[in-house]
Amino acid sequence: MAAHATGLASEWRREIVARSPAMERLLAHAQLAAASDASVLLQGASGTGKKLLARALHAAGARFGRPLAALHCGALPEPLLESELFGHVKGAFPGAVREHQGLMQSAQGGTLFLDEVSDLPLALQAKLMRSLVERQARAVGATQSAAVDVRVIAATRRNLREEIAAGRFREDLYYRLNVVTLELPPLAARREDIPLLAAHFAAEAAARCKKTITAVAPTAVPLLLTAPWPGNVRQLQHVIARCVELCAGSVLTAALVERVLAPPGNDFAALEEARREFERQYLTRLLRITDGNVNQAAKIAKRNRVDFHSLLARYALDPVAFKPGKELQ
Repeated sequence: MAAHATGLASEWRREIVARSPAMERLLAHAQLAAASDASVLLQGASGTGKKLLARALHAAGARFGRPLAALHCGALPEPLLESELFGHVKGAFPGAVREHQGLMQSAQGGTLFLDEVSDLPLALQAKLMRSLVERQARAVGATQSAAVDVRVIAATRRNLREEIAAGRFREDLYYRLNVVTLELPPLAARREDIPLLAAHFAAEAAARCKKTITAVAPTAVPLLLTAPWPGNVRQLQHVIARCVELCAGSVLTAALVERVLAPPGNDFAALEEARREFERQYLTRLLRITDGNVNQAAKIAKRNRVDFHSLLARYALDPVAFKPGKELQ
């Protein structure tokens, strides 16, 4: 049963964090495309979320609940790629000691996702085209073909028309895959989503690191909003994950985000930034060695309790997070 038929209208897109007009338009088109069984071509730069959208399309369609098999077409050498896609029989080539079912068969009744389809070698493009037209797949070394019933979703970061002109992609396969086209916008075209994505990635990374991260500081948000993001959503995810790894408190501060966003070779901090970083690390160490006891930490720092609390607030350090039994690493 399709996800949209369960009564949870947005369940099919739950992995996609978005509220920008550009993404809402894309997802509306995607839901319409999912209702048919037509092949879909996803186009977009690296890191824009093509794999997530492919999973969402499968979840929104009538084939939901059946297999979703994925293949990165540039990840394997040609002989292994053919075996992975079509399978092989025992003895088909040296090392083929047992029969192997290809993804065309394992996705039977469901969806086959071909990631970076432009990387598929021409010989395999021809074999894939025949399989899609005949709805048959022949394993490497086999004498008979087997019937297959799969919906194909393909994705590419390249312009396939340019690939066709250069002789690197078959025109007939392009038209076979390109029944419906969905273009994923770069992160720079959907900046409204950045605060939402940052909070989502921070929560994910904090769970992995067993840290308590409660927020991205409001002063850090403009830094994220104005960054160029050539690596798109994937780059944002890596930046936030790095911030969480380096964070000693419960909030991702502007200083921390600025430090992680700084280009390589720009590691020598300004005096004021260095002073803030030293102060934050000093306070963090005090809280650790006193198990979060503010009175004791303030005495060691030779500061009164009110001033010490103000310092902790400035760096978003929560003494409770340093109490015995709390995970800090």
